[in-house]
Amino acid sequence: MAHRQTAEPSDTTSILGIFWIFLRLGCTSFGGPVAHLGYFREAFVNRRRWLDDQAYGDLVSLSQFLPGPASSQVGIGLGLLRGGVPGALAAWLGFTLPSALALAAFGMAVTHAGQGIGGMWLHGLKVVAVAVVAQALWGMGKSLCPDQERASLSVAAAAAAVFWPGVWTQIAVIVASGLLGFAWFRSAGSPFPVRLSKRWGMAALALFALILALSPLAAARGGYGLQLFDSFYRSGALVFGGGHVVLPVLQAEVVPRGWVSNDAFLAGYGAAQAAPGPLFTFAAYLGAVSGGWLGAAAALTAIFLPGFLLMIGALPLWEGLRRRAGMQRAMLGVNAAVVGLLLAAFYHPVWTSAILSSADFALAAAAFLLLALWKLPPWLVVALCALAAGLGVH
Repeated sequence: MAHRQTAEPSDTTSILGIFWIFLRLGCTSFGGPVAHLGYFREAFVNRRRWLDDQAYGDLVSLSQFLPGPASSQVGIGLGLLRGGVPGALAAWLGFTLPSALALAAFGMAVTHAGQGIGGMWLHGLKVVAVAVVAQALWGMGKSLCPDQERASLSVAAAAAAVFWPGVWTQIAVIVASGLLGFAWFRSAGSPFPVRLSKRWGMAALALFALILALSPLAAARGGYGLQLFDSFYRSGALVFGGGHVVLPVLQAEVVPRGWVSNDAFLAGYGAAQAAPGPLFTFAAYLGAVSGGWLGAAAALTAIFLPGFLLMIGALPLWEGLRRRAGMQRAMLGVNAAVVGLLLAAFYHPVWTSAILSSADFALAAAAFLLLALWKLPPWLVVALCALAAGLGVH
């Protein structure tokens, strides 16, 4: 018999409470940024009711426009909405620390990622990500694409992203869908309380730009520490599209300088695939290889700082725009497009990299059943699927 799902009490306003929730997510959120959005939706829309699907879709849409790690910025935004800047910091720390510490320790050990049984465990984590993303898509689709027009717009967005993959296609799809929504749909909105003034938001954006302008000058006159900070800050500030897109940028920064060998870079990337949480924590590994624990802390802080400042700066301005009737109509189209973009990402790389056999499909279907109907917590389903794959059951 299926367990009835109920919303958890909304008493997690303390900074420690926010940190603890995101720490658990940071330990169990496997599968990459699209899967992370599914975990966030289950935790904060379905279970805790911090916001509804409309507001969550708006937050995801904002993250698509900003450079940096999209799923981490959604987490930062959720923490900001719940507990202000301290809540944003607590959310980021909780979600980031597990994988960052693991990868930094791996970098200090200077070993290669294992194969064999480890590869099967990793594949099981990819398979369960299929179920997590499918559940999120199903729920978001019902809420954000409830009629023929928005469902059609979502499918069109997915088709465009599949046929012409790339960051600029995503941006064009979002802009075009916003224009269509402005012209065709009726306004709609939902509460989206931001615990930060526009003045503080503008200060955060100014600080982002100031660091971006001055860090290359400081690096040119400074030593290894300033050069490391500059390289990772620019990587986080100027890259759209999330973790995988930043990898060639980081490789160009650290390998030619001799900070990390190419073999060590590839070994760390393999380890990062097996870690939960954001792929940007790969910076902790690179910093540890080149500069020990202090290098890991500096690289991790530098690569996430731009996205942190941008989300804090943009969210108060975004809330002001959301209150306008025209923007509300546009957001109906944008949210439908976001569902389509997530659908495209569900096909590739989530599905294509995970479902390689009929046994994989059966395991993913079982995981979806446990999540959607039996209402088991995602961390337990992750553990069961990883165990089944590691033992060769699937």
